[in-house]
This record gives sequence, C-alpha cells and structure tokens, in this order.
Amino acid sequence: MTQPVAHTEHQEHPIKLYLVVWGLLFVLSLCSYMVDYLGFHGYLRWSLILIFMILKAGLIVAIFMHMAWERLALIYAILVPPVLVLVFVAMMVSEAHYVLFSRLTFFGAAP
Repeated sequence: MTQPVAHTEHQEHPIKLYLVVWGLLFVLSLCSYMVDYLGFHGYLRWSLILIFMILKAGLIVAIFMHMAWERLALIYAILVPPVLVLVFVAMMVSEAHYVLFSRLTFFGAAP
C-alpha cells in the first residue's frame, strides 16, 4: 500500500515585488494627500481622490490578495458582485432623479 504524497507545489513571489508595490502605494497615498494640500476643489478634487483610491485598491487586491495569479473564474466571483452593486446604485440614483422630476412637474414646488 502506497502512502499518499502531499502536494507541495508552492508559489513564492520575490520580495522585490512586494517592496515595489509598497512604494507605489506610498506614492499614490502621497498624491492623494497632495490633492488636499494643493487645495483642489470641486469635481477635480473628488475625481483625483477616487482615481487614486481605485488604483490603490487595485494594487492591494492584485498583489497582496494574490488575485493576479488566480483563475479567471475566481477573479470574476470576487470582482463582479461589487461592480453589479455599483450598477444597481447608479440605477437607483437615476430613478430617484426621475421621481423627483415627476413630483416637481405634476405637484409643483413644495409649499
């Protein structure tokens, strides 16, 4: 009777990769803080902050959560639900604007 052999395939990534990602996260955080420090206002400020936030989240998910090396099915299982939530929120916002427009059109301004 043969003994079952443990599957010992283990994938290690070089420490340089993690240090580079850490450096990129530091630079992106610095850029995010500079948006406030330089006094950007309005849509430009919020656009820059959201772009830096999404870039940082993408790096963290791809490298530190090892999603860059996972199967496509697992990536879809993790990333598609939040995207669908954002789509549904956008649909609700659109419907809320329609309802407000309809109320103002048919019932007039509030007293």
